[in-house]
Amino acid sequence: MNENIIELVNLTKKYGSFTAVDQLDLTIRKGEVFGLLGPNGAGKSTTILMLLGLTEPTSGSVRVCGIDPVTNPIEVKKKVGYLPEDVGFYYNLSGWENLMFTARLNRMSGKEASMKVELLLEKVGLTEAAGKKTGKYSRGMLQRLGLAEVLIKNPEVIILDEPTLGIDPAGVVEFLQLIARLSRQEGITVLLSSHDLHQVQKICDRVGIFVGGKLLAQGDLKTLSQVLFEGNPFVIEAGIGFDSSGLQLADNKAQEEWVKRILASVVGVQAVSKNGNLFRIHCTRDATGEIAKAIVESGAQLYYLNRKEYGLDEIYYRYFEGGKKNERKE
Repeated sequence: MNENIIELVNLTKKYGSFTAVDQLDLTIRKGEVFGLLGPNGAGKSTTILMLLGLTEPTSGSVRVCGIDPVTNPIEVKKKVGYLPEDVGFYYNLSGWENLMFTARLNRMSGKEASMKVELLLEKVGLTEAAGKKTGKYSRGMLQRLGLAEVLIKNPEVIILDEPTLGIDPAGVVEFLQLIARLSRQEGITVLLSSHDLHQVQKICDRVGIFVGGKLLAQGDLKTLSQVLFEGNPFVIEAGIGFDSSGLQLADNKAQEEWVKRILASVVGVQAVSKNGNLFRIHCTRDATGEIAKAIVESGAQLYYLNRKEYGLDEIYYRYFEGGKKNERKE
């Protein structure tokens, strides 16, 4: 997992006065599933085109499996499988025939191609539909067939550009599980481009937030949470009762002040607020155990305690809905 498969340094692409990709620095490790998350028009597809050697950068450098796609695009294509947003097949041919055609283009013998196609159809769950013309395939079936086609040449890297658009929810789950399983079992590096945060969150080891041609942040969810919600990355939700041991605090403000006082000695607690029936305790570290102990020892009733995990919902809101960090600070 320490070997870098994709390395982008100060990568920039301009079309006239328009900057599609702006000084992009990104490293993706071997066997990693990396999600490039951003709205349409963010520059994700342009980045992919540069990775594949299909368009040249204005400045900066690209390395895929140690190869420069600008000077050696054919060598990169031998190692990288690409599944675009819209997969094209010969719709008058069956799934089997389409894959056989691709296998023969990759210079496989008839026997080798047949064995490979049979294995891949089984992997993507299309064995029973192998003889069906692809013009009759659903969108989800076409994407799985596209994934099988990508795998024919045993790529080291798979690049998927918005691969689940137009697929029904059940099909999306199956497709994402298939990608994750292939990456784990075969050590394939996956770059998944998407604007759908929920899909990215399900399978990616790390995520890059891409907006306006810039990579604003990257990391796993824990790292992104700490960066985005700097100062108070941990939120502990506590349900506290005040009708025991002589505590009679009916006023919300009085309850907040009381909780602040009993938690004053807990290192890392920064703020306390009341949200409905729950208290939200904002901390610079995970102080869940100490908070529980302080509440119980105070004589109050603790009937609920939960450490809130920030997910991509909050991250998406912070970056794309007018949060504090819409621009990357240099």
